[in-house]
Amino acid sequence: MYENGAGVVPLYNIGVTRLLLLASVALLAQAQDYDLLIRGGRIVDGTGNPSFIGDVAIKDNRIAAIGKLPAAKTAKRTVDATGLTVAPGFIDIHNHSDFTVLRDGNAQSFIRQGVTTMIFGEGGSAAPSGGKQPKGGGTWALSEGNFARFRDYFAEVRKRGISTNIGTYVGSSQIWTYVRGAQAGPPAPAELDQMRRLVREAMEDGALGVASSLSGPPGSWIDNATLVAMCETAAPYGGIYSTHMRTEGFGIFESVAEAIEIGRRAKVPVDIIHLKIAEHKLWGKMPELLSSIAAARRNGQEVEAHVYPYRAGQNNLSTIAPPWAHEGGSAALIKRLQDPSLKERLVREIENGIPGTNWYNHYTATGSWEGMLLVSLSNPAYKQFEGKRMNQVIAALKLAPVDALFKVLIDNQGSVPTVYFHHSEDDMRKALGTPFVSIGSDGSAVTTEGLLAQGNPHPRYYGTFPRVLGRYVRDEKILTMEEAIRKMTSANAAKIHVYDRGLLRPGQWADVTVFDAARIIDHSTYEKPHQYSTGVEWVVVNGAVVLEPGGKHNGARPGAIVYGQGYRP
Repeated sequence: MYENGAGVVPLYNIGVTRLLLLASVALLAQAQDYDLLIRGGRIVDGTGNPSFIGDVAIKDNRIAAIGKLPAAKTAKRTVDATGLTVAPGFIDIHNHSDFTVLRDGNAQSFIRQGVTTMIFGEGGSAAPSGGKQPKGGGTWALSEGNFARFRDYFAEVRKRGISTNIGTYVGSSQIWTYVRGAQAGPPAPAELDQMRRLVREAMEDGALGVASSLSGPPGSWIDNATLVAMCETAAPYGGIYSTHMRTEGFGIFESVAEAIEIGRRAKVPVDIIHLKIAEHKLWGKMPELLSSIAAARRNGQEVEAHVYPYRAGQNNLSTIAPPWAHEGGSAALIKRLQDPSLKERLVREIENGIPGTNWYNHYTATGSWEGMLLVSLSNPAYKQFEGKRMNQVIAALKLAPVDALFKVLIDNQGSVPTVYFHHSEDDMRKALGTPFVSIGSDGSAVTTEGLLAQGNPHPRYYGTFPRVLGRYVRDEKILTMEEAIRKMTSANAAKIHVYDRGLLRPGQWADVTVFDAARIIDHSTYEKPHQYSTGVEWVVVNGAVVLEPGGKHNGARPGAIVYGQGYRP
């Protein structure tokens, strides 16, 4: 018993009152039809079919119902989507947030774009780490976190929590450097067997396929027979081949043919990463390039591609050095740049290319030093040049162009992420409007403040999906809203053989993006990249609200691992 101002009250009366109150709350919760009900929005369901006004109901992390639901239906939380567009959560088919999500699982710059699933892995991937990979700095060093297998990486992601879903390919360069280190040359039979074993392990851990980045070392050292062997190993597990081709400049038609041939021989689908013509002398030939892919599709082969909605790409300043200069890793590259006996050859090949080879020379493709913007530099003395064009750096250093290039690389451990302005807007638009070309960012999840706000990243990190919907759908009408959403959702899900995401359908995982079609737009620029997009009002991941009106990320981390078909728990 206890005593209050009304006198002595029996404790059992208090207990009964509390039990009744709790029971009433529980009954009220049970009485709700759904966990979340999105009412009255324009539904674009991801199929490409015409949109319609309706409701989307969510229960137990999945879509429970869709259509004009009875007014009597209730939910624990109801969202009024009148005047807004309701779509499946966007799936970024080409993303590089493998390690940034370990630093900040909120994935701010992508959640605010409406992205609910990010697919990682290109030439490099989070696993496998070890073997003969360099152990001290440089481009091909052991992955941050040193994950021997993907199951280790996934466990760490689950432990830390993440706001979006994630999936990943295994990188061909990751496999190559694990077995051979920073060396060119075909693998020995025993080495090839080891590569196959590593791919099998990756696929059984849940990888989605094999992804390559062949335009520079170590990827450019990997021969086609080895790529076929890796893809053949992934094929029984439902894996695909995703490729950043050997060249996007002179030789791009041969590179597309090579990608198609690898897929044909390995009997796997092919997805060409950020399709573009990155050589100013070839601008305007995108229709011919698309026709070559369409011809393979008419012959029954599964070949697709994706693009990002910008006319600049991002790679590394070191790729201007020819492939042979990279053998042995970053330390070896620096020694060659410092070797007077090699300077004449290096200058000649940088300025003119290497006749008879398929090396993609970023300098000749871009056409000028002005077409290069430095993203980030590790040497504090060079921080002043972040966001500057290379011609400005050359002028500031008061050196000949190639001498300035060598100095910047030598003083920054041989690695300087760089934006290259090397393809045309018209070519990009033609690709964007092609049905078998979907949308992917090629970006990383960053923030506008803190550790992940450093450097001068490509604006695609912040703006890819809103840019498509605002500029190319609403303003320029290159795509219909329905087709653009299909390219961002079900088209990307189907590529990686994931069939329970990417559509607004009962039974699908409840990944939903609600946005204002009249306001959605990107704000990130090359000069001032750290700006979030606006217009996305709500983001739901696996039935949990993550982004709320006003651009408020509520800190929820309901993201899951999207495993490939070969996953073995």
